[in-house]
Amino acid sequence: MADNLNSVNIESVGGRKRDAYHHGALRDALLRIGEAVLIERGPTGFSMREVTRRAGVSPAAHLHHFKDGRALLTALAARGFERLTEALAAALEGRDGDELEAQGRAYVDFALKNGPLFTLMWQREMLDVQDPGYLRAGRAAFNAFERAALGRDVPVATGPREPDGPVVAAWALVHGFARLALDGALGDPTDDLLSGVLLHLPKPGA
Repeated sequence: MADNLNSVNIESVGGRKRDAYHHGALRDALLRIGEAVLIERGPTGFSMREVTRRAGVSPAAHLHHFKDGRALLTALAARGFERLTEALAAALEGRDGDELEAQGRAYVDFALKNGPLFTLMWQREMLDVQDPGYLRAGRAAFNAFERAALGRDVPVATGPREPDGPVVAAWALVHGFARLALDGALGDPTDDLLSGVLLHLPKPGA
């Protein structure tokens, strides 16, 4: 087949050519539009057909980049972990001390500002959890939080490992707060409420 597999050129119903996607631009478009559909409909309402419809390509055009909706959702979840890692790192810029509290706030803030994406990141039954990109992004995010929880440098895991108790305790505290807030169980949580919760974070090195 002479056509470039990274290019798509679709005729519209009226015969007018839509803009073609070239050299990976379709992949970026599917991710961008896929995230918009995810935000609107949530993980359970996500539809690959809707994504391709909005992209203006045939229902099978995504096969060049994502074999199915699960693959696209996995890529979106990986992007979510990458953004979470960035948020956790940014929380420590110019900060001296209380790194775990800063990252706890950043974790909750990210979750509340990116509810559908944050929810998807943990919907393991909807994702390819063995996907290398997903694993790499998830481990990097956990490692950033892990370092703050332990108060020392910890290499990024290259495979499954048993996390330390203090790390799980800190993670459970901030993740639980974020999940309760997203589910509406806390109403409109105030900063004072979050501050009170973060007081119970385990002390690094204790």
